Amino acid sequence: MTTKLLDEIQQYQDNFRKKAPIETQKLMEQATKELSESNIAKGLTVGEQAPDFTLKDATGASISLYEELKKGPVILTFYRGAWCPYCNLELNAYQRVLKDIKATGGQLIAVSPQTPDASLTMKEKNELEFLVLSDPDGIVAGNYNLVFKLPDYIIEIYKGFGLDIPGHNGNDTWELPVPATYVIDRSGKIRFASVDPDYTKREEPSRMVELLKEVL
Repeated sequence: MTTKLLDEIQQYQDNFRKKAPIETQKLMEQATKELSESNIAKGLTVGEQAPDFTLKDATGASISLYEELKKGPVILTFYRGAWCPYCNLELNAYQRVLKDIKATGGQLIAVSPQTPDASLTMKEKNELEFLVLSDPDGIVAGNYNLVFKLPDYIIEIYKGFGLDIPGHNGNDTWELPVPATYVIDRSGKIRFASVDPDYTKREEPSRMVELLKEVL
């Protein structure tokens, strides 16, 4: 039986809540609430045309979204980086259903602001067999209306955790994308959109496989 991503996330959250200081948890929840209530990083919606882009993959090759769409519909997922445990759980869950994605005639593209070197390290460590692209300075994520700046109090918490996000991203902006998942048909139209300011919330990859079948 395939392990469900949402079950893995719940298990991780349960462990985090047992170990992390209550004040830290409250501040992290506060940041999510503030972002949710803002007009920042709302993403694109169903029916909109997905902006084309060309980004480098983990080996340095240039990948164009619209060139890939010629091969079939795409699941496009924006994630925060290899340092984010929720992102790692998500990408590993996608790897488990990659054969099902390809069987539909579709494919998977994952995009983050981290450098190609950081993406390559993550891809090799997790044995990912799909496209993992580097979005320097979050330019593409910005075109998808996903970029926001971490509040100062969260930056201090992350530093306390030992997270070197500037090192991963190659800049010191402390800007990240809101995790988002899109299903895009061959014409470039967004047929499904999931954008949630709560980075602990992710879509079940098996559901994305079913959505792919509907757009073929």
